[in-house]
Amino acid sequence: MINRKQFLRTGALGLLPLGWKSFASPKTVTGPKPVVIATWHTVKKATEAAWQVLKDGGYALDAVEVGVKVEEADPNNMTVGYGGRPDRNGNVTLDACIMDERGECGSVAFLQNIKHPISVARKVMEESPHAMIVGEGAKKFAVSQGFETENLLTPEAEKAWKEWLKTSEYKPVINIETHDTIGMLALDADGRISGACTTSGAAWKMEGRVGDSPIIGSGLFIDPKVGAACATGLGEEVIKTAGSHLVVEMMRQGHSPEEACKIATERIIERTPSNKEGIQVGYIALNNEGGYGGYSIQGGFSYVVNNGQGNNVAPAKHLME
Repeated sequence: MINRKQFLRTGALGLLPLGWKSFASPKTVTGPKPVVIATWHTVKKATEAAWQVLKDGGYALDAVEVGVKVEEADPNNMTVGYGGRPDRNGNVTLDACIMDERGECGSVAFLQNIKHPISVARKVMEESPHAMIVGEGAKKFAVSQGFETENLLTPEAEKAWKEWLKTSEYKPVINIETHDTIGMLALDADGRISGACTTSGAAWKMEGRVGDSPIIGSGLFIDPKVGAACATGLGEEVIKTAGSHLVVEMMRQGHSPEEACKIATERIIERTPSNKEGIQVGYIALNNEGGYGGYSIQGGFSYVVNNGQGNNVAPAKHLME
């Protein structure tokens, strides 16, 4: 016969959502500290810049800002910042958010003519009473904080836009136009964890479209007691599942960073089983002990890790070929 204590214990476990683990003795994945990780194999210059901050005992928040600014300023990266592909009207609009080790955050969306939205997002966090400012208001705020305005549409991006206008077909190609983000997470020598996410959004998007990147809990999330996660890929699907928040919550339940990322990708497929071949989303995660991991829906997603043992590309496991 089951006594009352046994019933309460087993009954409570039965109420846990499928896929969640018990709080009892989770297996913690650890790694060297400090460490910085970022989405996509193409961002090694960004992680190296962040590492230069971390290796000398610098602050994780400074590291992620410095790191993603490398990609924001690179006209050859046509999915972030200066040189980013425009919307279908030919306007470059940028989104970004940043979070620190306390879980404080700042975000901007639909920002135009400002090269470094990540730095504006940090100013929102530190110099305003708000968490998110968008559109013309974000631009005015940036100017009030000393940022200069400039044309972000490069000749290459303009040429690509005019070529697209010939068909005006909106059909992003996975791992190319849907990797429109750099997400970066860092843990410094003092155990402070921070994250940044910045993008020019999906190429040829409708005017005013905002994806997951500036939305706290979707493109980026940090829980100071657990760790951090960020997303890349088709932002609409990340938003619908609050993806980065889900990853962090899974780590809270005892899952490793990689397992947590896998669960979040599976959640997307559960929602959209009929169109899974056309969806790419990837996650990376970093816990407070320096353990990290990533996972994606489709193959082709990778991330970069720099923890003093090299600036190395790590191919992510995936659900589908």
